[in-house]
Amino acid sequence: MCGIVGCIGAENAYSILIKGLHRLEYRGYDSAGVALLNDNGELNVYKSRGKVNDLERFCESKDCSGSLGIAHTRWATHGEPNDVNAHPHCCQNGTLALVHNGTIENYAVLREALEQHGCSFRSETDTEVLVQLIGYIKQSSGCSTLEALREALQQVVGAYAVALVDREQPDCLYAARKSSPLVIGIGDGATFLGSDASPLVEFTDKVVYLKDNEIAIISRSEPLKVITNDNTPGKVDIKTLKMSVSQLEKGGYPHFMLKEIFEQPDTLHDCIRGRIVDGKVLLSGVRDNEEVFRSARRIIIVACGTSWHAGLIGKRLFLDLARIPVEVEYASEFRYSNPVVNRGDIVVAISQSGETADTLAALQIARERGAFAYGVCNVVGSSIARETDSGTYIHVGPEIGVASTKAFTGQVTVLAMLALAVGQLRGTVSAEQVKEIAASIKALPGIIRTTLKLNDSIRHLSGIYTYVHNFLYLGRGVNFPTALEGALKLKEISYIHAEGYPAAEMKHGPIALIDNELPTVFIAPMDDLHEKVISNIQQVKARGGSVIAIVTEGDETIATMADHTLEIPRVPECLSPVVSAIPLQLLAYHIAVMKGRDVDMPRNLAKSVTVE
Repeated sequence: MCGIVGCIGAENAYSILIKGLHRLEYRGYDSAGVALLNDNGELNVYKSRGKVNDLERFCESKDCSGSLGIAHTRWATHGEPNDVNAHPHCCQNGTLALVHNGTIENYAVLREALEQHGCSFRSETDTEVLVQLIGYIKQSSGCSTLEALREALQQVVGAYAVALVDREQPDCLYAARKSSPLVIGIGDGATFLGSDASPLVEFTDKVVYLKDNEIAIISRSEPLKVITNDNTPGKVDIKTLKMSVSQLEKGGYPHFMLKEIFEQPDTLHDCIRGRIVDGKVLLSGVRDNEEVFRSARRIIIVACGTSWHAGLIGKRLFLDLARIPVEVEYASEFRYSNPVVNRGDIVVAISQSGETADTLAALQIARERGAFAYGVCNVVGSSIARETDSGTYIHVGPEIGVASTKAFTGQVTVLAMLALAVGQLRGTVSAEQVKEIAASIKALPGIIRTTLKLNDSIRHLSGIYTYVHNFLYLGRGVNFPTALEGALKLKEISYIHAEGYPAAEMKHGPIALIDNELPTVFIAPMDDLHEKVISNIQQVKARGGSVIAIVTEGDETIATMADHTLEIPRVPECLSPVVSAIPLQLLAYHIAVMKGRDVDMPRNLAKSVTVE
């Protein structure tokens, strides 16, 4: 959510900043801006409502020279999306420019105090309050920019990632973070800054992940320096990026979402690789903490959105395979529910980005109360990866499309391996079961490749349902969360209202909606509840509803009832959500394309939700 790019030392900072903003477009935004310090000591700030392309057009006739600059894509929180509220924002005398991700919760109090001291505000944003505060402290006390930044950050309450330039210090760029990510890229003669690594990968593979309450002093002529908000030295820990530019490009596909759907055989191969050996699951996070998992009293899964759906599936897997009591909570509700968490509990935090603000806060609360924290995320070096006691990366590569696809299947696959590994450890699954399920997990990439052959038939099917106004998605058991995920995908990118529901609960309310204008998607693979789902299909058909059914290949019974069937390969019940998700992703994608939607950047949504 929102994006920051910074650069110092490159010959043409503007081109690097704009390219970086394009790399960050997937995060979701509604305006963009850039601040450049040129060789004449002039600080030029240009910003525009709309896309990065709109900003580029606005800048065509402007002075965009300079080797130091910061840039931003904004997702509106305080004030409507317009040119004035767009970042960067400047202090009263125009010497400082700042970009900011996050939320300053006490901005109203600070703004009122600054107004009493003569500050006038141009925007409605909390960000302008922060830069005005820094400017006021610097001017009134005569301190350095760094000292003013430190003092201001100690006064604000909330989350932030900031980049700051000072017209009077043309050789220095400042960055700071708390609960919102920032990555510094160390190049040859230039240093770069980004909300994540995607704007940096083209220029360097050497990065430093800034930690909470740290400030980076990025200089042209001196090595990177990091201090904490209380002025103690911080460690500069340089990591090597394992990311390529090709992973950030569409590779011939019309949209990132379709590319990422079709990447899933390869991403699941990377997710599984080295973790199943000789018919057993080997996860270092479990192996290194065997006593924690062996004696666990309870597992609490916290997540948001698609990751929450993966967590619901994970609950069924832990119950069936590891026989541990499991609760699944929306992280946003958990953090404010005064949860009962004790030593002996394991809290599993699931997040693609590893930066989801609610999930991170829920995790921190659980750790404070004595729980063992386990992370399941995709981004190496992310906040959740650093805040947990242990964890497992899903290793599916950068996910650019806002609607999650390969991250969801990676999360479910990791949760299946984790549940199986814990079941092995606790002796709740037989060696034969372990061997069978482990072999099926290893076979998933090939099974997904086969399932993707449904693409053409799903494209044709989508044309029939492009202009309906509502969808109902139904599933049972481990595939009830799959129904929720299918409905979410359709809502996110097509803007069609869709609802996921347990199929057995349909008769307790949603059946009133069934008519010939409401299509129902059933996730109905061959499993222990297959006969029950057949009964639910009959109930829909008896009321004139149309049925799209995802079935196991060779299922002739449902084929005689449903209006349309999509056959998927047979897999063990615990893995069927991974396979069933593929046609649901394709259905949502093709309907959205036929409706002319912006599939990769749907309205109002952001990829990484780093604010409440």
